[in-house]
Amino acid sequence: MPEAVIVAAARSPIGRARKGSLASMRPDDLTVQMVRAALDQVPALDPTEIDDLILGCGMPGGESGDNLGRIVAVLLGLDTVPGTTITRYCSSSVQTTRMAMHAIRAGEGDVFVSAGVETVSRFDKGSSDSWPDTHNPLFTDAEARTAATAESGTDTWTDPRADGVLPDAYIAMGQTAENLARLKGVTREDMDRFGVRSQNLAEQAIDAGFYAREITPVTLPDGTTVSTDDGPRAGVTYEAVSQLKPVFRPDGFVTAGNCCPLNDGAAALIVMSDTRARDLGLTPLARVVSTGVTGLSPEIMGYGPVEASRQALARAGMTIDDVDLVEINEAFAAQVIPSARDLGIDPFGDKLNVHGGAIAVGHPFGMTGARITTTLLNGLRTKDKSIGLETMCVGGGQGMAVVYERLS
Repeated sequence: MPEAVIVAAARSPIGRARKGSLASMRPDDLTVQMVRAALDQVPALDPTEIDDLILGCGMPGGESGDNLGRIVAVLLGLDTVPGTTITRYCSSSVQTTRMAMHAIRAGEGDVFVSAGVETVSRFDKGSSDSWPDTHNPLFTDAEARTAATAESGTDTWTDPRADGVLPDAYIAMGQTAENLARLKGVTREDMDRFGVRSQNLAEQAIDAGFYAREITPVTLPDGTTVSTDDGPRAGVTYEAVSQLKPVFRPDGFVTAGNCCPLNDGAAALIVMSDTRARDLGLTPLARVVSTGVTGLSPEIMGYGPVEASRQALARAGMTIDDVDLVEINEAFAAQVIPSARDLGIDPFGDKLNVHGGAIAVGHPFGMTGARITTTLLNGLRTKDKSIGLETMCVGGGQGMAVVYERLS
């Protein structure tokens, strides 16, 4: 059975939504630049041999609609290359890599583009979600329960299924973070210190040239270029972050300093069978060892990385002790901290998100899977390590994970 390997990885800088450096970029134009950059890393490959262009997008509507993956293929001049658009919210471009791996292992293709994009700045032109009068009325009571909790606050969370009622499948992500913090006993101080850690580590990584090695500059419509992430800030301190007010509840723990912002960005991977890579004389960056995807209550979706990671590791025949570097997407410190602890990882140690994470760098939903892969492989090379685990929570109550083995 052929193995799936990553032979190229490219990502854009990450811009802040609406007021940031990439606000003028359409999602299709941004993705085209990243796919082209990834293909440029593999000059031996004839792009017309790509079996499918699989694009992840968290909320594919508006400018991200019309099967964006196919639009990107046509814009690239690859009319004979099919394209599809996939959403699994924050893990969309892990799902695309998983699909490429499955096709390769099944013998149904040798070369795939696994890409991801989100441009929140462009949501005013439309997105797939948040249209009025579209929620299933069976969730009305659950949504009312969430709204009441958001207004009054609470010290606890209990699973609505225990009372025989539906959970809130449409719950805002910030409310899930508050729920999980209560359930797992995460303190506001821990969350703030983790947010500061993310910013401080990103600052150190930038100074060391780490992120410059993985970022592909973006050419804007006006001809100027952007080559750095908007989010990281120098000199962030706990004293400053601890003074920020909660965002989602009057008694809340989640603030702008301990969760990710809204963002724009795109990333692309070239996934290939090991046999095709060998035929082309390529040394792959990494092998896709295994993946996992699991579900849990939508109201504590942030805990998704735990079971998904356990599943992926079990399929790889590994334990967390076999993993050199771990990247848990930093949607909220409230969910990274308990997820790490219950996986047996010190959230403040030297294995997790060692170059900072989404609290600092940003989280464009559809881009994040491929972006974290790019950062994880960069980290494994930089630290001369072998095994990496990437994992994230997913809106609606899911978790996803992928294990990589560095080869180059």
